[in-house]
Amino acid sequence: MPPLPSELAYVPFVSVQHMMNLVHHLGIETVLRALADEIEADFKRWEMFDKTPRVASHSEVGVIELMPTSDGEMYGFKYVNGHPKNTREGLQTVTAFGLLADVNTGYPKLLSEMTLLTALRTAATSAMAARHLAPKDASTMAMIGNGAQSEFQCLAFKAICGIDTVRLYDTDPAATAKAARNLVGHGLDVIPCTSAEDCIEGAQMITTCTADKQNATILTDNMIGPGVHINAIGGDCPGKTELHRDILMRSSIFVEYPEQTWVEGEIQQLDRTHPITELWQVIAGHATGRTSPTQITLFDSVGFAIEDFSALRYVEGAIKGTEFFTMLDMLADPDDPRDLFGMLQRSTA
Repeated sequence: MPPLPSELAYVPFVSVQHMMNLVHHLGIETVLRALADEIEADFKRWEMFDKTPRVASHSEVGVIELMPTSDGEMYGFKYVNGHPKNTREGLQTVTAFGLLADVNTGYPKLLSEMTLLTALRTAATSAMAARHLAPKDASTMAMIGNGAQSEFQCLAFKAICGIDTVRLYDTDPAATAKAARNLVGHGLDVIPCTSAEDCIEGAQMITTCTADKQNATILTDNMIGPGVHINAIGGDCPGKTELHRDILMRSSIFVEYPEQTWVEGEIQQLDRTHPITELWQVIAGHATGRTSPTQITLFDSVGFAIEDFSALRYVEGAIKGTEFFTMLDMLADPDDPRDLFGMLQRSTA
């Protein structure tokens, strides 16, 4: 009989079903608040992290990316794709998985699905940023783009920023109907709208989250009045934007990692001498966020690896003492580290 794997061979794996069970067990708003707090804590220690723009492989139909980072003790990466055309084929636009490892040994500590987790961490990051940038009395958010991310955004802004009303718009009325249906019973006043102009009526916060891989103008300059906060999360690759350039010229712009956002975010429309502020500096108290009631603040978010690192570390802690994971025999661990071949040979015994 071949020898059984040692304890060191096993790595906790969180499947899609495990992730769904964990979210239902804890409650989605609880998870969103906890993720926001975890991400905010890591933004406060931003300078401790290795930082690099994601490694992207672009094609005519989408992008596949690796997003790595480390705080010196733990290492994490996410594999993620972005294929807008997938929706037409009945497939997800975004799929992902991620891994967390011990820097001291290089051994993986967690393998997890990240399609759901990315949706949760993206929404939590948006609302965490709004907590620092949006008008303090904001109660209404316009959600333009009602695809897979929209409900997560709405619930995150409710749980973290205290909104009570969401106005929904998508060029596809079926998407708006889907989002409105899914948000029933979650304590929000949901208002489906028939145009972007109608959607932003009375909203103090505007989230844009569209999928088309092109330079688009979801919001024009004349649509944006003073004092609003814009959460632009749809732009995430070269050549894909959602806002008219004139809106950027009137806004105080906050970003995650400039080297990545200049290539992928709304600010790819601007000269690189244009002033921007890194969000971590606001959170750490090194820079100011909203300074006046009439200021337009813009979070030009493209997603960054530290947010995924925070999410993976949260999941690693949250699953302890639960049944929401499986131990995978994932690492070769011979009795003698120098005898990997002997381990292979004895496995047939």
